[in-house]
Amino acid sequence: MQYTGARILVEALIEQGVDTIFGYPGGAVLFIYDELYRQKDRIRHILVSHEQHAVHAADGYARSTGKVGVCIATSGPGATNLVTGIATAAMDSTPLVAITGNVGTALLGKDSFQEVDITGITMPMVKHNWIVKDVQDLAEVVREAFLVAVSGRPGPVLIDLPRDVSACMGEWTPGAVSRDSVRSPRAARFTQRFASPTFTEEDINRAVAMLTEAKQPVIYAGGGVILSGASEELRLLAERLHAPVSVSLMGVGAMPYDHPLHTGLLGMHGTVASNRAVQQGDLLIAIGARFSDRVTSSTAQFARNAQVLHFDIDPAEVNKNVEAEAWVVGDIQKTLTRVLEKLPSKRESLWNGDIAAWKALLPPAYTQERSEGLHPRFIIQETARALGTEALVVTDVGQHQMWAAQFYPITRPRTFLSSGGLGTMGFGLGAAEGAKIANPGKPVVLFTGDGSFRMNCAEMGTLAAYGIPVLILVLNNHVLGMVRQWQTLFYEKRYAETVLDRPPDFVKLAEAYGLRGFRVATKEEFRAALDKALGELQGGRGVLLDAFVHPDEQVLPMVPGGKPLDEQIL
Repeated sequence: MQYTGARILVEALIEQGVDTIFGYPGGAVLFIYDELYRQKDRIRHILVSHEQHAVHAADGYARSTGKVGVCIATSGPGATNLVTGIATAAMDSTPLVAITGNVGTALLGKDSFQEVDITGITMPMVKHNWIVKDVQDLAEVVREAFLVAVSGRPGPVLIDLPRDVSACMGEWTPGAVSRDSVRSPRAARFTQRFASPTFTEEDINRAVAMLTEAKQPVIYAGGGVILSGASEELRLLAERLHAPVSVSLMGVGAMPYDHPLHTGLLGMHGTVASNRAVQQGDLLIAIGARFSDRVTSSTAQFARNAQVLHFDIDPAEVNKNVEAEAWVVGDIQKTLTRVLEKLPSKRESLWNGDIAAWKALLPPAYTQERSEGLHPRFIIQETARALGTEALVVTDVGQHQMWAAQFYPITRPRTFLSSGGLGTMGFGLGAAEGAKIANPGKPVVLFTGDGSFRMNCAEMGTLAAYGIPVLILVLNNHVLGMVRQWQTLFYEKRYAETVLDRPPDFVKLAEAYGLRGFRVATKEEFRAALDKALGELQGGRGVLLDAFVHPDEQVLPMVPGGKPLDEQIL
C-alpha cells in the first residue's frame, strides 16, 4: 500500500500498540498532525501546554504501566524543549520514544528556520537516535526504536523526521507487533547490542555461595527491581535470608512499606535502620541499583564492613561507583529466580533485634508540630488514608519529594513516580497527567512544592481541557525548601534567592485554568477541603490544595555530603 510518510509513521505506532501520544504541533510536523487528525478514532493525541510537559507525560505513562511512552514535537525549539525530559527518562531508565520534526532534507545543515541538530544534541542521553531521510526506512526505524527502548536496560530513543519525508509517498507493509518481527540485518545488530546480557551458571553459584556464608546480609534495592517486575523475587530472597531491605528513591515500591524487613530509604535522607544496616552488615546485596552519590555519600566509607554482591542488567554499572566482589549481570527477575532455586531454605541471620530497634529511632521532626502550618507527615498520611492503596503517587523535586517517599505508605511497584537521577523540578504535573491517562480507574495525586509548581502550573489547562482528574497538593512554604535547608545547615542562614513569598495565588490560578482550588492552613481545613476534593475528582475535575507548611520544616534524617551514612543529622 502506498501511504505518505506521516501515515506510515502513524500506522507503525498503532502497530506497536500505542494508544496515546503527547505533543505540541508546529510547521515541521504538520503532515503528521494532519494524519493524527484523520486517525483520531484509532490513536489519541493529548495537546500539552509546553513540549517539556509532553515528554514528562509520556514518562509518567511509561513508568506507571511498563509500556513505552510516546511524545512528539516540531523542529528547533520544539525539539530542544524535549531535551530535559529525555535526560530525565534516561537517568531513570524509562522506555520512551520521542519523535521530532525537522526541516526538509535539502535544508538540513544550512541553519534553516527552526533547524537544530537534535540527534547530535540528544546523542549522549538516548540509547539510540535516527534521522530518517528515506521514507522507505521509516516503518522499520519505528519498529527498531520500540525494540531498543525496551531491550536490556530500558531508556529513551529519538526519531527525527524531516518534513519532506513525512509528506512523500512510500510503501507500507504491515508487520507483526512482536520484537521478533524485525528481522533485517540492521535490526539484528540492534537486538544483539541492546539485549539483556547472559549470566552464567558460575555467576549464580558464586552469588549463592556468598549469600549462604553471610551472617548479616543487607539488601539495597533500586529501580531495576521494579523495571524487571522482580518485586516478588526480592521479597522471597529477603525472607529466605532474613535480610533487611533498604531502597533507593527509584526503588520505592519494590518492597511493601509495611513488610517487617523493609527499612526504607537508604542514603542522604535514609532511615536510621537502612543506613546503620548497610554500614554494619557483612554482605551488601545491591539489586538493580547504581550506587548514586545520594545513596553512598562517601564511597570510601560506604558499607565499610561488607562485601558487595551486585545484580544488574547493565554491565556498565558494575564497579562503576563501588567495587564489588562478585556480580551477576542479566535480567533481575531471571537472575533472582535462579538464585532462589539454589539457595538453601530460610535461616536466621545475626541481626537479632537490631533492625527493629533502629526502625524505632525517628527524628524528633517526624512528630513535633509547630504552632503555624501543617506538618508534611500529616498532609501526606491524611491524603493516603483518603485515596487508599490503589493511588499513584507522583512528586516534583525538593523537600516534598523526600517527605512523600518517607511518609506515603507505598505497597506496590509502579505507584511512586519521581525524578530520581536528574532531579527535574517541573516533572510532576506532566507525569501525573500521563499516569492518570494510562490508569483512568486509579486515583492520582501530585505532591509538589511552590518552587517546582511554578515551573509546570500551565499544564493545569490540559487537565481541565481533557477532564483529567488529578489531585494537586502544593506543600507551600514560600521558599525553595531543599536549597534553603542547606543554607540553614551549612551556609549560616544566608538565604540567597530562596524566598518565594510572591505571586501567583495558586488557588486563583487553579480556578482560572478551570480546576477547583482550596487554601488550607489547619488540620480541620485540610480534612474538609480533602473531602470536597474527592467529590470533585469523582466528577472528573482536577483539584488543587494549597497547603501552608512552615519554611523551617526540614527533611530529616540527613547525611551531610561526604560523611559516612551512619553520621546522620536527626
